Amino acid sequence: MDPTAGKVDESRVMTLEAFADTVVPGEKRFPGDRAIAGVSTGGGAVEAGALALLSMPEGGMDVALDGLAVALNQHAVRYRDEHGRPEDDSVPAFVALESADRIALIDELCRPGHPEKVIWTGIVLFCNMAYDTGGYMHTTDALAAGHVGLTALGFFPPDADGRWRFPDYSYRRPLADLHPLTLANGSLP
Repeated sequence: MDPTAGKVDESRVMTLEAFADTVVPGEKRFPGDRAIAGVSTGGGAVEAGALALLSMPEGGMDVALDGLAVALNQHAVRYRDEHGRPEDDSVPAFVALESADRIALIDELCRPGHPEKVIWTGIVLFCNMAYDTGGYMHTTDALAAGHVGLTALGFFPPDADGRWRFPDYSYRRPLADLHPLTLANGSLP
């Protein structure tokens, strides 16, 4: 067994949590939490399940997470050195950056023309998707568990029979007349 395996996984988790927290910030889970910057109140992308979503094989990102964490920390070392930030070897390089520096680095990586833009914007989208949809679990389960993002967005639960209906319309008015062949269940024949 590789004695560094646990440290590598812990480094990967902290790095990816710090990335997700930079995209949709949340509050620290405990006083010494280094991955979560704590610049916001309530839960953010980490609590919303960003790592669970990124780790799902269906999304195709799971096989790249180790390499992404390594690459992000390499970018963080370069950024740190270019901007004269202090070195802190007690945590991964990206985690050691202050929130404003994390934001600046992600902004740099996602800018048009950056050769890795597609990769990093993809990770940003996954972090947002975890918060906005709870996409790693069924929506009814996420709502029942009090999913932080769906709750913050005011996502309505389904009716008692498990189906979603919107009698008041999402814009508080119908956007179009029903097709004349629309069935009572909302489908067309």
